[in-house]
Amino acid sequence: MALGGIVLGLINIAIVVVILLLVGALVKWVLGALGWGPPPQVEKLYIAVVALIALYMLVALLFGLPTVRIVGPLALR
Repeated sequence: MALGGIVLGLINIAIVVVILLLVGALVKWVLGALGWGPPPQVEKLYIAVVALIALYMLVALLFGLPTVRIVGPLALR
């Protein structure tokens, strides 16, 4: 695998992590505005799930394993 592919893969992982954390922050903000703030255990669990997703993507990148494609032309096949 070329160095450019690894760098693009790492950038892709960073983008996914930032989007997931942004979604979590948005949900926390909306729930806080409604007065239903999530407990700290749920926040820590969500961050742990995001970290596991990032780890899965990193291992898949390094070993050349396929990842789950959610969005893309092959998503419906």
